[in-house]
Amino acid sequence: MAVSNNITAFLNFLAFMCSIPIIASGTWLASKADNECIHWLRWPVVFLGIAILLVSLTGFIGAYWRKESLLGVYLVCMAILIVLLLVFIVMAFVFTRPSGAYHVPGREYEEYRLDGFSSWLRDHITSSDNWVKIRACLADSGICPKLNQKYITVDQFYAGHLSPIESGCCKPPTLCGYQFVNPITWINPATPVADADCNLWNNDPGQLCYYCDSCKAGLLGNLRREWRKANVILIVTVVVLIWVYLIACSAYRNAQTESLFNKYKRGWA
Repeated sequence: MAVSNNITAFLNFLAFMCSIPIIASGTWLASKADNECIHWLRWPVVFLGIAILLVSLTGFIGAYWRKESLLGVYLVCMAILIVLLLVFIVMAFVFTRPSGAYHVPGREYEEYRLDGFSSWLRDHITSSDNWVKIRACLADSGICPKLNQKYITVDQFYAGHLSPIESGCCKPPTLCGYQFVNPITWINPATPVADADCNLWNNDPGQLCYYCDSCKAGLLGNLRREWRKANVILIVTVVVLIWVYLIACSAYRNAQTESLFNKYKRGWA
């Protein structure tokens, strides 16, 4: 039992240490302008990291000091946490699977179509009720004006690697035929294209293309890219946690067996 408990204590210490980059990545996600504008998406990874930290600490104490009650609590909580992580990973993968991106000839950046993303993301994030607040938040974030400091000429801009939000919200769609002045100032085309977004573009820094479907698609593209990165950390974490959990189950079973054996031994003495 001592060997199993020591191994479990060591593995739970590793899980405890793994919670630190998870919390850090969650904090990074929460600091992103798009996640700041969608409040309910800001903190789930941080909460998962804190939960892993606390449960791993409980398992470490239970295994190292041979506290069967703590090991029991640890096993129940870790089972719940592993299930939640698996559900979260599957949902994040399914809802971010389509990218909605398409390449624009002569441009290094991509543009995005709203219908290229999952219906769940469109319905829960870019619905008219939610978009009013998100749009105002994005306009206040200062994402677009910063492009004027990065790109001076049209060649620099077309060769730039814009983020999905920068591509969708800070400029008109390429098919509209607007003429470049600077990254957030464009001249109306002589022959407007029959596309709703083309008529929604406005050089006012408070409006730009924040009313466009391309901006909504850009936001979803940003979320997809960031949450896919976070998903890699979660997948590695859940694999480690399952491994730790199986060994902890073995340690707990050994402890129960030894306790039962000692009880009968004392009874026969």
